[in-house]
Amino acid sequence: MSQAKRPKVGVIGLGQMGQGIARNLDRSGLLVAASDHAEGAFEKVGLSASALNLSGQSLSDQIDVLLCAVPSTTEIDAALSRCRAERGQLVVDLTTSDPMRSRALAEDLAQRGFRYLDAAMTGGAAGADAGTLTLMVGGDPADLANAQPVFDVIANQVFHLGPVGAGHAMKLVHNMILHSSFMATCEGLRLADRAGLDLDTAVAVLNAGNARSFVTEVRFPRDILSGTMNARSVVGNLEKDLGLAVGFATANGAPVPYGTMTHRLLAGALAQGQGKADFSQLFPLYEELATKMEQKP
Repeated sequence: MSQAKRPKVGVIGLGQMGQGIARNLDRSGLLVAASDHAEGAFEKVGLSASALNLSGQSLSDQIDVLLCAVPSTTEIDAALSRCRAERGQLVVDLTTSDPMRSRALAEDLAQRGFRYLDAAMTGGAAGADAGTLTLMVGGDPADLANAQPVFDVIANQVFHLGPVGAGHAMKLVHNMILHSSFMATCEGLRLADRAGLDLDTAVAVLNAGNARSFVTEVRFPRDILSGTMNARSVVGNLEKDLGLAVGFATANGAPVPYGTMTHRLLAGALAQGQGKADFSQLFPLYEELATKMEQKP
C-alpha cells in the first residue's frame, strides 16, 4: 500500500489489550491518536510524540479507522455518542459483546455516518503485545478489506464469520469453551495434587496425550506452575464472558450445562470478592469454589 493510502488509525482503550495494539500500530506509523478514560493511561503506554491524546469527536475527526479495545459496546457507544463521521470512518469493535448489542450499535453508528466491524480478538495480552492476535470478524467484506492493512499489524489470523454480529457470536462460543476448559483443568490438576502427583509432570503427561490444549500447553506452565500467577486478565472478565455466552445460548435455545456450571463457579469467585484478581488465582481457589457451589441448592 502506498503512503498516501495508509489509513490513519485511532485506538480507544489502553488497557491490557489496547496498549499492545496501540504500540504496534505506533511502531508501524499508522497510529495518529489514542485515548483512555483512566488518568495517566496514555502516558504510561509510552507512544511516540506524534501520537495524540484525543477523545470523542476530536479523535473521530482525525482518523480513518478507529479500534475500540474497551470492555463492551456500552463504552463504545458512550465514547462516540456525540460524534458524526463525515468521511465514512470505520469503527472496529474489538470487544467481547452480545451480538444483538453489536448489531444495534452498528445501526446507530450507521445513522451517523460510521461503518462498523465487530472484530472480536483472542490471543490475550501477550498476543496483543506481539501483534499475533486472532480476529473473528463480522461485517461487510468491503469494510474488512479496508481494515486489512491495520489488521496485518496487530494479528496473524483473521476470520470473516459473516454479517455484523457474527464475530462476536464466535467469540462467545470460543470463550465458553476456553474458560470451561480452564476450570476443568483446574479441577483435574487439583485432583492430581491430592493424589500426590507432581503437577509439572502431570501437565507434561496431558500435553503428551489427547487432553492437551492451550490451557495445558501455555497457561499452566507459563502463568501458574511457574509461580508467576499473572494471566493478565481478571476473574470479572471471565465471569462477564460466560454470562454473555449463557445468555446468548438461552436466546438461541441451545442447552449449555457446562457453560452454565462454569459461570456459576466464576460468579462464586465474584461473590468472594475476587472479581479484580488475576484469573490464575482460580487454580488455588478452585476446591473452595467447587465445594461452595455444590452446597447451594
